[in-house]
Amino acid sequence: PPSKSIEEKQKPNPYTPRITFNSITINMLGDPLTVTVVGGGNSAHVLIPFLGETNHNVNLMTRRPNDWDDTVTCEVQNMSGEVLKSYHGKIQKKSSDPADVIPDADIIVLCMPVHQYRDALFRLAPYIDKSKKEVFVGTIFGQAGFNWMVHEMEKEFDLSNTVAFAVGLIPWICRTEKYGSLGYNYGGKQVNIAAVTPHEKFGRLKDIFLDDICYKQFGSGRFVQACSFISLSLSVDNQIIHPGRCYGLWQRYGGKWKTYDEVPFFYKDFDQLSADCVQRLDDDYTTVRNAICQHFPDRPFKYMLDYLALERLTHKSSNNDTLASLKDSQQLGRIKTPTEQLDDGTYMLAIHSRFFTDDIPYGILIAKWIAEQLNVEVPFIDEVINWAQDIRGDKFLTKDNKIDLEACLKTRLTSGIPPAYGITSVEDILD
Repeated sequence: PPSKSIEEKQKPNPYTPRITFNSITINMLGDPLTVTVVGGGNSAHVLIPFLGETNHNVNLMTRRPNDWDDTVTCEVQNMSGEVLKSYHGKIQKKSSDPADVIPDADIIVLCMPVHQYRDALFRLAPYIDKSKKEVFVGTIFGQAGFNWMVHEMEKEFDLSNTVAFAVGLIPWICRTEKYGSLGYNYGGKQVNIAAVTPHEKFGRLKDIFLDDICYKQFGSGRFVQACSFISLSLSVDNQIIHPGRCYGLWQRYGGKWKTYDEVPFFYKDFDQLSADCVQRLDDDYTTVRNAICQHFPDRPFKYMLDYLALERLTHKSSNNDTLASLKDSQQLGRIKTPTEQLDDGTYMLAIHSRFFTDDIPYGILIAKWIAEQLNVEVPFIDEVINWAQDIRGDKFLTKDNKIDLEACLKTRLTSGIPPAYGITSVEDILD
C-alpha cells in the first residue's frame, strides 16, 4: 500500500484506459470522452468552453435547450474587464430529455443549486449506461454530502458502475453575461480539492477531467484529494458566508431597502457585523470539525478547514482577517445582494434565493445534525437556523433547539441531513 495518505499527492493510477494526443482525451476505443453537463448555472458557461477546447464531446441537459447556442464562449477577464483569452466549446447534443444526452456520457457533472441535485440525479439515473465499465457522476460544487445523494440514486436504480465525485469549491470566479452563449471568468483558484468514491478512482478522474477544467487553462489549480466528502460538507464556504452575511444584513437593515441603489453589495460593502456573524458560524463549524476528527481518529481530514485556512490554501493568500478577505476581494466585488422587489416598490432580501434554499437545509442543518450526534453545542448555528425558519415559514428545529426529524423529513427533498438518505448513525456518514 502507498505510504502517503490519500490526501497526499497521488501517484499516477496504473489503470488509465485513455490516451492523450494533441490534447485530445479519448477512451480505449479511440473515441473522445463524452461529458454531459446538467444544468445551466454560471459554471456551465465555463465548463462547456473549457471542456470543448480540451476536445471532449460535450452534451447539455437543461430545461431550456432552445436558449443555448450551439457554441458557448467563455472570456477570461481581469477585473478591469480586459479580455485575456477566449475559449469556445461546441455542444454536441442539448435537450431537456435525459434520454437524449445521458446514455453516452462517460462523465456527468451537475451545475445547479445544491437543493436541486437529488431531483436531477433521479431524473437522469434511469438513462445511465449500465454496460459501461464506469460512469463518473459528480458536481462542480461539493456542499451537502454529494456521496449520500449518489448512493441514494445507486440504490434506487440498481447502479453498480457509477463513481461519485465532488469538487469542494467552484474552481473559478465566474458569471453569466448572456445566458446560453457567453460566460465571464475572473481567474482560477491556486489549489482545488475534490472527493471521490471509490477513493482509488481519483487519479483516473484527475487524468481525464479535473486537469481539463482549471490547470490546463491557468497553469495553476491542480486538484488534491480529500479523504472524505464530509471534508467538503464541513468546509465549503458558501454555507458559512451566505447565511452569516444575510443574517448581518437583516440585523442592520431589517432586510429591506427603499430603492435598489440603497441595496449594499454583498461583498464589497461587507461590514464588521456581518463578518462577526460569519466568524461565529465558522467557530461553531470548528467545534463540529474537531468533534469529527476526534470521533474518526484514523482519518487525516487534511482538507477539512476553517474559512480562513481554506481561503489561504485555495488562493495562496496570507489573509488573517475575515472582513478583509471578503470586503477587499476584487473578484467578488461586483456581486449585489440578492433582493426581491415588493408591491410597494421597496426591496427585500431574497429569502427564496439559494442563499436560503441551499445553505440552510443543505448546509448548516447538516452540521447541526452531526453536532447533535456527537453531543457538541453549536449555539450560533441554532440562532441562524431559527432566524431563517421564522422568516421563511420553515420548520427544522424544535423550541428547545433540537433537530425536528419529522419536519426535516416531511418530503424527500425537504432537507439534506443524513436521515434523509436512511443514515441514522454518525458512524455511517463516511465512505
